[in-house]
Amino acid sequence: MRWAGLIVWRAHQEAAALVAPGVKTADLDAAVEAVFARYRAEPLFKGVPGVVPFPAATCVSVNEAVVHGIPGSRVLRAGDIVSIDTGCRFEGWCGDSAYTHAVGAIAPRWRQLLDVTRETLELSIRLLAVKQRWSEVAVEMAAKVRGAGFSVVETFCGHGIGRGMHEEPQVPNHVAESLKTKDFLLSPGLVLAIEPMVNMGGKRVRCLSDHWTQVAADGLPSAHFEHTVAVTERGPWVLTGPPITPEEVAFCQR
Repeated sequence: MRWAGLIVWRAHQEAAALVAPGVKTADLDAAVEAVFARYRAEPLFKGVPGVVPFPAATCVSVNEAVVHGIPGSRVLRAGDIVSIDTGCRFEGWCGDSAYTHAVGAIAPRWRQLLDVTRETLELSIRLLAVKQRWSEVAVEMAAKVRGAGFSVVETFCGHGIGRGMHEEPQVPNHVAESLKTKDFLLSPGLVLAIEPMVNMGGKRVRCLSDHWTQVAADGLPSAHFEHTVAVTERGPWVLTGPPITPEEVAFCQR
């Protein structure tokens, strides 16, 4: 799974380098798809079934869009934020990751939204090493978000990941009702796609007429960060993190 994670990391680097005023969201998707093609990796998102099959390799969600934004002709403007979420399957194994980027200078409260969401993901990864059950992690994630005056999106959550993109268990970012009966141990060998989604305003979302894009119901901005993380006997391993060993560096330079 590390190789799939590195391809996803590389795709994010190339997309992030393009984020700037005047760039179309379709350009970000094209950059990601080009990386996947170079590695002969399968885009996980393209063709996902729905009322309309998802048409792209990447979800690109701008400002109030929380997740599942369809890339297209929309042009990024200074002051926007844009979430890029993508994943691939390589040699039978999956990786999935998301980042939210500022487009030029953004308002201080918007910057705080990005910082808190990213820090919440980082917190969850650290806690994997010291907590016994996911609910113990989720409660601290939610407390961090709410302590900053933001809302945890409860409609969507993270997930197990392996040979399939979406596997059990569900990985909520707060202590959901489901965790009372479906809490799980953080045992070595478990691999999770952890993905806090945080709204500046309320937690409610609604779906647009394209059947995919989910936006904050109150129109305020939303941020999304995600990593694929393995629980190991040595601690958490961020599989979609940057290359570390010379072999990994060489792989990412293809």
